[in-house]
Amino acid sequence: MSAGPAGHVTRSFDIPNSETADRTPPRPSRTPLRRFLRTDDGVNIDAVYDPKAVVYNGSGGTGTPSSGHLAVVVAHGFTGDADRPHVRRVAEVLARYGSVVTFSFRGHGRSGGHSTVGDREVLDLAAAVRWARELGHEHVATVGFSMGGSVVLRHAALPDGPDAVVSVSAPARWYYRGTAPMRRVHWLITRPEGRMVGRYGFRTRIHHRDWNPVPLSP
Repeated sequence: MSAGPAGHVTRSFDIPNSETADRTPPRPSRTPLRRFLRTDDGVNIDAVYDPKAVVYNGSGGTGTPSSGHLAVVVAHGFTGDADRPHVRRVAEVLARYGSVVTFSFRGHGRSGGHSTVGDREVLDLAAAVRWARELGHEHVATVGFSMGGSVVLRHAALPDGPDAVVSVSAPARWYYRGTAPMRRVHWLITRPEGRMVGRYGFRTRIHHRDWNPVPLSP
């Protein structure tokens, strides 16, 4: 984690090309930056910035894709967080093409607040996108999975939305209970004992109040 001011990425430990010509190319050498972001409604959101990967290609240059100043902001699913292994794997792959911002939605991981399961989370994503732009990225794309997929779609309608959006396996409508997994999700959200399982079993603190008003479906 960088000890410098916000937006400053500390030095890299890349090995010169001449020392790696006869070896297996090293893993991307990047120094991540971690900080808490403040949302418009006052919630602290844990976020991680991974600079774009640089891998030496053995031909006198670097094998950096021509992605310009792209940053990708990843929105995880319900009960996920920025430190989950599957989220880190997604970030590692996307870092081949641009810098990556991952974060934990409210009520998840190290972030403050309580999960509203896709409603106020739009403000969390907005804070992460704003941070990416503050770090100097001209183009910002959002990628969301499941609950995060619904959040990126709703966030895209805002005036300061991203330049591109990818939504993976997002719900098309709220309160769907047509499958056993979705019925378990609703039990987790709506029942006191379910919210206790969410807190201690999934590190997810879920708000006890229902939506009022109900947001538009994705």
